This record gives sequence, C-alpha cells and structure tokens, in this order.
Amino acid sequence: MSCEESGECTRSITDPITLVGLIFESAQALRRKIVPTIEKETGVTGQAFEVLIRLSRSPGGLLRMSDLAAQTGLTRSGLTRTLDRLVEAKLCLRASCEGDRRGTFAMLTDEGRERITAAISRHEADIERILGGSLTKAEQDQLVALLTKVRNCVHPEATMMSTAPLAHSN
Repeated sequence: MSCEESGECTRSITDPITLVGLIFESAQALRRKIVPTIEKETGVTGQAFEVLIRLSRSPGGLLRMSDLAAQTGLTRSGLTRTLDRLVEAKLCLRASCEGDRRGTFAMLTDEGRERITAAISRHEADIERILGGSLTKAEQDQLVALLTKVRNCVHPEATMMSTAPLAHSN
C-alpha cells in the first residue's frame, strides 16, 4: 500500500517542484556517469544490471518473476526479454515454483553471481569516485533513510520478496 492509500502523505511540501526536480536531476546525472561504465565493464545493459543486482541481493539469488518485475519497474514483457538475454548469456536461469505451476523464478547462475560481484565492486568504486567527500557518513545514512521512506511511499512493490519454494531448475 502506498502512503497515498494509507493516508500517511498528509504533510504539505514547502517546495515540491524543487524537491522532485533535485531528485530527478541527481538520479539522471548519476545514471549518465555510472551506467556507461557498468555496461562497458560487465557487458550488460542498465536493465540487465538492475535485474542482476536485485537477484544478488535476494536470498538464494532468486526472485519470483512477478516480484522482480514489480521491483525493477519493468513490464512483464520487458523483464522476459531482459531475462532471455541473461539466460542466453548464462548469467541467470528460470526455475519452476513448487506448488504453483504458473510461478517462475529468475535465479542467478554461478557465472552470474561472479559477474555481478565484480560489477558491484566496480560500481561502488565509481560511486565513491563521483560522490566521495560530498556527504559525511551520517549524512549518507540519513539520505538512505529518507530516500527509502520516499521509495516505500511511491513504489512499495520494490520491497517485495518471493517466499515460495523452488521446484527445479531449467
């Protein structure tokens, strides 16, 4: 449930245009600086990288396809195409969901885990190079807490986790 639906978004924003504008400008500038390096270093596109990140941060390196689509903001068809490329590259595989014939998981392969681990290391170094020194540790923690609060309000699906057991791998 979003904060709009729950009624938690009742406080007035003093300058909403500036607030959202700064969030958008910051996100777009970070993407322009970081995504090309990620693609060059890992050989995967921004969308595929997002899928690999989500899987690597999920228990067992797997997520139900519907949860992964919700978390990444990709349409089901967009996720299917992205996952097809990752399966072809042997970075992911599809697995059936035990007890739910319609349910399918996306799962990291060992090669996928190795590639995303290396990519995350490079990604962290790029972020440090770009943002290093601009925020103290306390400010970083505060920003993470605030952005998590905003994300949970506008995109609560991003925190969903798959819990159904895995049946078998394809």
